[in-house]
Amino acid sequence: MSNGTKWCRGCARDIPLSGFASDRNRSDGLQPRCRECVAAYNAEHYRRRRAAMGKAVREHVEVPTGWKLCRQCGEVKPHSEWHKNATASDGLSTRCKACRAIQGRVDHLKRSYGMTEADRDEMIAAQGGLCLTCKKAPAVHVDHCHTTGRVRGVLCFNCNTAIGKLGDDPDVARRVVSYLEGNLWNPTLEAQGVYRQPS
Repeated sequence: MSNGTKWCRGCARDIPLSGFASDRNRSDGLQPRCRECVAAYNAEHYRRRRAAMGKAVREHVEVPTGWKLCRQCGEVKPHSEWHKNATASDGLSTRCKACRAIQGRVDHLKRSYGMTEADRDEMIAAQGGLCLTCKKAPAVHVDHCHTTGRVRGVLCFNCNTAIGKLGDDPDVARRVVSYLEGNLWNPTLEAQGVYRQPS
């Protein structure tokens, strides 16, 4: 130890005294290895212990300030890509927004329709990838009967919304078809204020 530095037994470098943790059992009051070497040793020891227990071992990833590693997708993303979480030590959620959105869709399918993404994808493939009603737009929204809960198919956004606006009522849908074909309530004006209804 000289000039405010000490030789580290781990990395064999002269390190400023502030780079060593205290150790009352040593004559100089400092540990023989620098903080970096101790941290690396502890991390390696921890990984070996986890592996011996048959548990997953996460590799250390360098993350710049203002960024965070998502353990689900393995990507390092800026803090703007994370939801806030007041209970977390860093104030951010454990998964990035994209991973949370994916998990949310998976949970919604299971909770609402009792199906997995594979089940939904199989239905879409059986439909040729297109909406069952318009046969034009891609099938993206699971449609179900609000009375029985039975899944009917996968529709495009517009068709799924239209069925919802019609209240899932087949009679209303039939009247809409008749209206579009010009067969429903198309009265003929016979005199001022007098209409003849179609038979």
